[in-house]
Amino acid sequence: MIKEKRKIFPGLIITLLICFTACKDISSDNKQEETIAEEDKIIQYSDRFSYLLDYSVDSLAFPRSADDNGIIKKVLSKDWTSGFFPGTLWKIYQLTGDTKYKAKAKEWTTFIEKEKYNDRTHDMGFKVFCSFGNGYRMTNDESYRAIILESAETLSTRYNSTVGSIRSWDFNKEEWQFPVIIDNMMNLELLFEASNYSEDPKYYNIARQHANTTLKNHFRENNSSYHVIDYDTITGKIRTKVTHQGFSNESSWARGQAWGLYGYTMAYRYTKDIAFLEQSKKIASFLMEHKNLPEDAIPYWDFDAPNIPSEPRDASAAAVIASGMIELYEYTKDKKYLEFADEIIASLSSKKYIIQKETNVPFILSHSTGNWPKNDEINGPISYADYYFLEAVLRRKNLK
Repeated sequence: MIKEKRKIFPGLIITLLICFTACKDISSDNKQEETIAEEDKIIQYSDRFSYLLDYSVDSLAFPRSADDNGIIKKVLSKDWTSGFFPGTLWKIYQLTGDTKYKAKAKEWTTFIEKEKYNDRTHDMGFKVFCSFGNGYRMTNDESYRAIILESAETLSTRYNSTVGSIRSWDFNKEEWQFPVIIDNMMNLELLFEASNYSEDPKYYNIARQHANTTLKNHFRENNSSYHVIDYDTITGKIRTKVTHQGFSNESSWARGQAWGLYGYTMAYRYTKDIAFLEQSKKIASFLMEHKNLPEDAIPYWDFDAPNIPSEPRDASAAAVIASGMIELYEYTKDKKYLEFADEIIASLSSKKYIIQKETNVPFILSHSTGNWPKNDEINGPISYADYYFLEAVLRRKNLK
C-alpha cells in the first residue's frame, strides 16, 4: 500500500489539468478562472511550452539536456534521445490544439527519417515511435506509417532466436556477447504497432518473445530489475547480470524499474498475457512500498544509493512511472495506482521540479539524472522526462 503519511489532493490534480489545457480546452467560465487564480502555487507551466517552440530548428542539434549554466547538450538523430523532443511537441499540440506546435513537431520529426535504416541500435522505438508514432496518430499521414514499418523491419534484424531477445548495445564487446537491457522493453511498442499496421505477425512474435525472455531473466525475487543481462550467443544461456547505470550490480536503478513497469503494462495492452500484467503489478508494489521512496514520490536515482536522502532525484523515472501507473489502473481499476500517479504528477508540477520561466532552455522539468556512474546529466533537465510527463498528463486527462 502507499504510505499513509503521504497524501494526494485531487483538487490539485484537477487544477493541474486545467492549466495544461488552457489554450484549447478551458472555457471562459468564471469559476474556472477563479480556481486557477486561487491556485497560485501551481505554476502555469504551459508558459514553458514557448521555450520549446522558439528553439531553433536544426537537424544536427536535437536538445537532449542542459547543465547548471543553461548550456544545452545537442545531439544528432542517431542519439537514442532524439525522438523525445519532437514527441514532446506532438504532445503539446495534442494538449493545446495550437497548430504552431504541430508545424514545429513536423519539422523536427522529418530529421529522424534516416534512422529507419540504422541497424546499429535497439532504440528505434524511442527515436522513431516517439516522433513518427505520435505524428501518425495526430495526422494519419501514410508516409509516417511507412517509416514506422521500415523501422520495425530494421529493428527486427537485431533479434536472436537462440537468445530469444533483441540485442541492445553494440559497445563493450570485449566484455559482453549479447547484452539486453531492461530499457529495451520500451522499444517493443514499435514492433507491436508495426504488426497492427501491416497484419504481419512477425514483429508481434519477436516483441512477445523478447518480453518473455526478459520476464524470465531480468527480475530479482523482490521484483526489482537488473539493468543488463548478457547472453551467450551460441547457447542462449546467461553469462552475467549487471546494473550498468546503477550504484552497483545488485542495486535498483530507478529508471530501470520505471522502464520495467511501463514496458510490461504496454506489453499487456497488445498481448493480454496475464503474466505481463502480473509483473507490472509486482513492480508497482516494489516502487510504492519501497522504504527509500521520498515523501513526494519522486525517486532517488537509485533506490539503494548510499547517501540517501542526499542523493540526486530522477524526475524522468518518476514521469515514466506515473504514465505506466495510469495505464495499469486502466486494466486493473485499482485506485492505488491512479492515486500514486496523481501524487507524482502533483509533485512534478510544483516549483521544485518545473523549470522557472526565466530559464531559457527548451525543457519543462528539472531534477532528472541521466548516468550517475559517469557523472553525466545529473540533477537537471532531460528531454525524456518532459515527454513522459506530458504523456502522463494526457493519459490522466483522457480518463475523465
